[in-house]
Amino acid sequence: MNLKGRDFITLADFSQSELWYLLELAKDLKTKQKNGIAHELHRGKTLAMIFQKSSTRTRVSFEVAMYHLGGLGMFLSKNDLQVGRGEPIEDTARVLARYADGILIRTFSHQEVLDLAHYADVPVINGLTDDYHPTQVLADLLTIWEYKGRLDGIKLAYIGDGNNVAHSLLIAGAIMDMEVVVASPEGYSPNPAIVEKAKKLAKDPGKINVVTNQYEAASGAHVLYTDVWASMGQEDETIERKKALLSYQINSELVKLAGPDVLVMHCLPAHRGEEISAEVIEGPQSVVFDEAENRLHAHKAILAAVL
Repeated sequence: MNLKGRDFITLADFSQSELWYLLELAKDLKTKQKNGIAHELHRGKTLAMIFQKSSTRTRVSFEVAMYHLGGLGMFLSKNDLQVGRGEPIEDTARVLARYADGILIRTFSHQEVLDLAHYADVPVINGLTDDYHPTQVLADLLTIWEYKGRLDGIKLAYIGDGNNVAHSLLIAGAIMDMEVVVASPEGYSPNPAIVEKAKKLAKDPGKINVVTNQYEAASGAHVLYTDVWASMGQEDETIERKKALLSYQINSELVKLAGPDVLVMHCLPAHRGEEISAEVIEGPQSVVFDEAENRLHAHKAILAAVL
């Protein structure tokens, strides 16, 4: 399957067969790495990486991925670029596209990614926006597939703030024939337009649901997933959000409700004692750190496919 030259902006831009191709490629590259088999598919290529938001996993995994593929990942903070001093994104896009073979951007506004992709004639990868986090969720799909052996029919319950990760999980679940239930308190539900988009992508729209009852969501789930209650840029809402989301914690009670074979996932960083209990994140059902490792392999697959 040829995905070369494609942007990676949201998972909604890809078919089920294309996502399976990326997952199988990630699994193959992971096996090669574990067995010490060289896979320098992009020797001499470069990835310009724009970071308007701080990062641990996205930055390190993409830099290491480019190194393993034989290329170079260049970290560019807002202080390293003239964008921070008012240069239009369209000028930055056209210049970077003449230097690099691809551009990764991690930023606030989703429109900024779309604008970058419009003006750059090299692939643009969305490393996170306020609306979507597709590179994270591709790694999540890889993790679930590794543990459960399938994706279709899997019930994933996301508990907490209906943020960018929840949005991408809804989209991914719809495409891959999963059941996705997001449980959030009133006022913190996912964007209705994105929920509607997921329903349109789903073979069975009834498998895409947003509820307020976390126990209803967790019942019978194969996967329990959560994220921080206050994302980057929402720090001034932290106290208010803690109050609203206080009961939306993945803890031993929810794990027991889901069942003994449930996987517990978190995209990290985690605040133990808030969105997830310390007991659960360190418990036997937690696959959080395998999930984090899979960021490397999933990102390597994206780069291998589109550059």
